[in-house]
Amino acid sequence: MKQVSEAVNVPACFISNHEGFLGSIKNFIEDFVVTEIDIYGQHVNTAAATQTPGCASSVRNDRTSAEYKEDSHSSASQDADVPLDWGVHDPLPSLGSLDLGVILGQSVSEELEQFVLTLRDKNPPDLELSLGSFADKHQRASVHRAVRHRFPFLMTVTIQPEIRVREDPDYRELSQLVKEDEAEDFFRFIDAKVRGSSYTFGPDDNKEHRTAVHHFLNRRFGKLVETKSFNDQGRTSISVRLRERGRPKKRTAEERKDDEVYTAFTLCKENLETLEAISYMAAALGVLPSDFTYAGIKDKRAITYQSMVVKKVSPQRLKEKNAEFQNRGIRVFQVRSVSEPLRLGRLQGNHFDLVVRDLRPHGAGDMHSSGGDVHTRLAALVKEAVENVKARGFVNYYGPQRFGSGQSVQADRVGLALLKEDMVSAVRLFFTPEEGDDPQSHAKRHFLQTDNAKESLALMPLSKPRERLMLRALNRYGTGPDGCDQAWLSLPHSMRIFYPHAYCSRVWNEAAAHRLTTMGHSVRRGDLVWLRQGQNKMEDARETSMAQIHVVTDEEEQEGIYKLEQVGSVWSYLFLCQLLFFVHYSNTTVATCYIIVLPGCVTDARKHCEVSRKCHGNLVPREAG
Repeated sequence: MKQVSEAVNVPACFISNHEGFLGSIKNFIEDFVVTEIDIYGQHVNTAAATQTPGCASSVRNDRTSAEYKEDSHSSASQDADVPLDWGVHDPLPSLGSLDLGVILGQSVSEELEQFVLTLRDKNPPDLELSLGSFADKHQRASVHRAVRHRFPFLMTVTIQPEIRVREDPDYRELSQLVKEDEAEDFFRFIDAKVRGSSYTFGPDDNKEHRTAVHHFLNRRFGKLVETKSFNDQGRTSISVRLRERGRPKKRTAEERKDDEVYTAFTLCKENLETLEAISYMAAALGVLPSDFTYAGIKDKRAITYQSMVVKKVSPQRLKEKNAEFQNRGIRVFQVRSVSEPLRLGRLQGNHFDLVVRDLRPHGAGDMHSSGGDVHTRLAALVKEAVENVKARGFVNYYGPQRFGSGQSVQADRVGLALLKEDMVSAVRLFFTPEEGDDPQSHAKRHFLQTDNAKESLALMPLSKPRERLMLRALNRYGTGPDGCDQAWLSLPHSMRIFYPHAYCSRVWNEAAAHRLTTMGHSVRRGDLVWLRQGQNKMEDARETSMAQIHVVTDEEEQEGIYKLEQVGSVWSYLFLCQLLFFVHYSNTTVATCYIIVLPGCVTDARKHCEVSRKCHGNLVPREAG
């Protein structure tokens, strides 16, 4: 059985040798219904509402170092003595009182002047100067303020109580884009943080140059300032305005309590990706996409049912939004309060209701028989295939939906670029257009041809949240390496991780096909087999004991003690650790690389990961330790 135009994504190795039949699937959305099976073995669209999801996952609100850096510009001190909002709410020391000769002493002040001359003349890398130690917090604040006002191209760093000074790399970068006196004035403007103030650079009629300045300012100071170009008497200039930054409102105990509210529900979606549905629901509820947790993503071109938990949303509020959700092909039911989020992989599997259309025998000669004979022959072929699947199972490949059906560049190629940390290539692959001139492809094509993220964003349909998020970030931070990093970081973690997962799925497919092609369907020496056939499927993978996995010996291979499905179950368990492996060993040739994971806690898999040796096409585990 083939899925028309999509079967190319899946290797064609089979366990059974029956003739089979041909047909097509997913002709209509209702032809494919996916229902998640929870850890209790129940279908989630009928499971009792009193059951709670599994163990809590540690959801971290990670922030990148780049985000931290934006919050406190490097021209300001990295000392806590100088608050970020100093100059917005609190009076600064008057500039007249910031005499370096008085604050630092004449000898240190002269040493600082000589340090500046050395920087200007020789530009030595990583040159630093110690200004001495200052025990008093307010005195340190005055030193920071005075040095930065006198020398805007310097940055001051406190290693308490010592203050050190070095060249500010951001100043150097900006001074290559604008005049040096403009760069100095801009950094004084940034350092002052006067509410409602603005700074205007000199006229610049070069659009590409202005774009480079915009990108630098937004990448480096985007959370502190807003930039725009304006035309005055036929000349164009860039204006920079300080953002309004009020003090954070102190939250009440009731508001803090809302953060720990978890609401579980069953999500039914139609012709939507899981992440697309989450993005829409998050926007409607006023929460982040990362506040949603789920056991697994489901197909787009299908009707799917899955468990989900949302944080900071009460059951009543979620129910009130149901009518709005239904306009987008989303329905929520079995809404109830729980105490914990869901964890990825917290499910037994999925139940599929699949309609196969246009059935016909596999053999071309069968089509020349009479109608009744064809029907009888077809019924026998279908019955034989179903019985073989029931008795022997099938190769559990990842299907085309994991890689992107019919796409010019599939998700696994993007995932490989991400694992290699080649963010620019990953962005270019992500925006590779499809054939045709639909709005999405037109917007992608425009971006690749012009590198203009702003214009491409205007062309991108509103129904494409991933593309629009990335284009916004590229417009703000530029299309260079740093901008591409920020573009990927603009996507929620659940969206980003899809692409490395797709690459690991490709590895799994190739590994499974290689295993069957080179070694056939029998269990071979060195295979890992699962001994406890009657194992409780609700058992957490982290609780797997070493006694459950066994390495097949020569004698056992000869006697045929084990079955192939026992090998497959172990492979499914081991695959949980593949992503971690390839993050650390992404330069390994994946077509000939496999993983041996000693049984134990999956979360501690890093210390158990090893590359296996290949011996006659078989997996031979290394000695433990």
